[in-house]
Amino acid sequence: MADVKIGAYICKGCGIGDRLDTKQLAQVATRDAKAHVVREHDFLCNADGVKMIQNDIDSEGVNRVAICACSRRAKTEAFRFEGVAMTRANLREGVIWVRPATDEAQETTQEMADDYIRMAVTETKFMTLPQGSEKATYNRHILVVGGGISGMTAAVEAAKTGYPVILIEKTGTLGGSAGKAWRRIPQKAPYANPEDTGVAALIKAIEGNSQIKVHLNSTLTKTSGAPGRFAVDITTESGSTTTENVGAIIQASGYTEYDASKLTEFSYGKAKNVVTQAELDAMAKAANGAPLKNKDGKEIKSVAFVQCAGQRSTKEGHLNYCSGHCCLDSVKQAMYFKDANPAIDTNIIYTDLRTPGAGGEDFYRSGQNKGVTFTKGQVNEVTTDGTVKFKDLILNEDTEEKADLVVLATGMVPNSGVDIEVVKQDEPGQWKSNNESVLNLDYRQGKDIPLLKQGFNDSHFICFPYETRRTGIYTCGPVRRPMDMEQAMEDATGAALKAIQAVENAGQGRAAHPRSGDLSFPSFRREGCTQCKRCTVECPFGAIDEDEQRFPVFNEARCRRCGTCMGACPVRVISFENYSVDTVGQQLKNIDIPDEFSEKPRILVLACENDAYPALDMAAMRKIEYSAFARVIPVRCLGSVNTIWLTDALNSGYDGVVLMGCQKGDNYQCHFVKGSEMAHYRMSKVNDTLTTLNLETERVATYEVAITDIERAPQLINDMAATVEKVGMSPFKF
Repeated sequence: MADVKIGAYICKGCGIGDRLDTKQLAQVATRDAKAHVVREHDFLCNADGVKMIQNDIDSEGVNRVAICACSRRAKTEAFRFEGVAMTRANLREGVIWVRPATDEAQETTQEMADDYIRMAVTETKFMTLPQGSEKATYNRHILVVGGGISGMTAAVEAAKTGYPVILIEKTGTLGGSAGKAWRRIPQKAPYANPEDTGVAALIKAIEGNSQIKVHLNSTLTKTSGAPGRFAVDITTESGSTTTENVGAIIQASGYTEYDASKLTEFSYGKAKNVVTQAELDAMAKAANGAPLKNKDGKEIKSVAFVQCAGQRSTKEGHLNYCSGHCCLDSVKQAMYFKDANPAIDTNIIYTDLRTPGAGGEDFYRSGQNKGVTFTKGQVNEVTTDGTVKFKDLILNEDTEEKADLVVLATGMVPNSGVDIEVVKQDEPGQWKSNNESVLNLDYRQGKDIPLLKQGFNDSHFICFPYETRRTGIYTCGPVRRPMDMEQAMEDATGAALKAIQAVENAGQGRAAHPRSGDLSFPSFRREGCTQCKRCTVECPFGAIDEDEQRFPVFNEARCRRCGTCMGACPVRVISFENYSVDTVGQQLKNIDIPDEFSEKPRILVLACENDAYPALDMAAMRKIEYSAFARVIPVRCLGSVNTIWLTDALNSGYDGVVLMGCQKGDNYQCHFVKGSEMAHYRMSKVNDTLTTLNLETERVATYEVAITDIERAPQLINDMAATVEKVGMSPFKF
């Protein structure tokens, strides 16, 4: 390996040269941080500045670069150099924009900048250029699990881009729930009438595409491997099994209609004239435009639609969420009757009418124009003779009406597989109802993708739709969240594009998200490992297995590069080439710690690079000031924070430590799902350490910070500065 040669490049632009003594910064980089090449430039990001850096790389042998200018979130395209490890010292957003331009503040502002120079150059000393994994595999095949409208759309869209697709469907026909419907909610202007479902056209497109291989009457009985090299066992009803190798997987397993037999108050199963929306669509498809008749063959002259039947309800056994499509589906089905015979009375009884989508309001208006009645009411009972008893919420009185047919909008339950919190890896999946395993993952963490609180599959519903907690496996359609056909098709297209991205990234050994393009992956010193299993248990993405001797086995293609395993390791043997216990630990050790008489405390801020650090950057853009005594280090995720950093900081004389991570819990915003939660758990144990060291527990504070906390994030730093002023300087000052 070539000797380390560090180049530190100090920018004077954007007011940096006006506010800071850049010659002193250069001296700090040379004298204190021991950079080999140090240069100043008026505008480092312009063509001349970039060329200067590249010349040093080419001619001077510089292989570590410290860009001392603006935030690492800025000018990423300009500062992109091949073959070198690089970091950034944030002098603009992190120093001059958060400090007042006064003579009184000049000394501490310069000290901030000096420290950030030391930190950046020191960090590069302990970084290695990531080389990527030798195990990277480029398999372009995409597996789609589920042959409904979501799965078929995903298969067709992926095949259009040239990627081979394997589509498996557990029944004997493609189409899923959409295939059983007669019409769909309109997807194009003027949004006036129900449209053909489009299922037949999709099936024809699949049958005519040589890039798509279809397995009917088939299920996945085993899924192993990782992005770029998944191996899947596909088993037919007869028991024959074939193994296919694929690069990425899309789960489009759809939904099951809520079990209306639980709604005894609505006489479902007792009265032939009470049906669900799905059953009515099946009746309409069988009639194919002919007048609809009841199950007993009688003519239908009046229809009542009961919205939110068993959903949007807190009653035990009900669904407490809205299924999204039901209101518009009732409008569509009411039109089945009105288009056949305008004299048929159709009444949609709703508590809240929801018509999402571009044409939702237009379709609702079209229903009104055709004579569909809408009544705001709460249905309490449906008798066996078809009498609907409800409270009219406009007139605030109890009333009833008799209908020849009652249609229940019962909502959707996702076919999301087994709940791995209930059915563990070593236990067989129960092959019935919604307890049936979909993917049969050969993962230590369980057979299927983790579920959210409503039972839907997802990873990050705000920042990363489609992406699950199993890298390279994506979900789409109603298994991800409640939606109608149009939304499901859009969702499937998005999932197909993400699967393609996963294939391409896996082929190059790169992370897919959120650190897209990152070639680093975790490694560990086997001789130092205590086999405590904390890394395997705490990894949010199932990227770590165990060998026969119970040592961790890192599956880098599954890894998201969050560093949670590194933060979990009590003996600090896990690291990444460009992010390790040392790259952060040496930064916090290489700042100037004034003595206890200087009245210049030091506050360490470990800020998540995904939310908290951007919030601080945006605060700087607004010139919101925070303490000159803070030193901010961005971390990949709060879950990567190893407690040794806190111990080292406190022992080194820091007076306070602030940790800023993402929101945790059911409404989590952590880009790595569990990282912030794990960090908060670890930090809850720190108080014992502080007490042992005779330090006040207030000196360490952990917060949930959103990217929108532009005013709050700097205030938290100022709060810690106020706390330090109150409790006094650390007794551990050198």
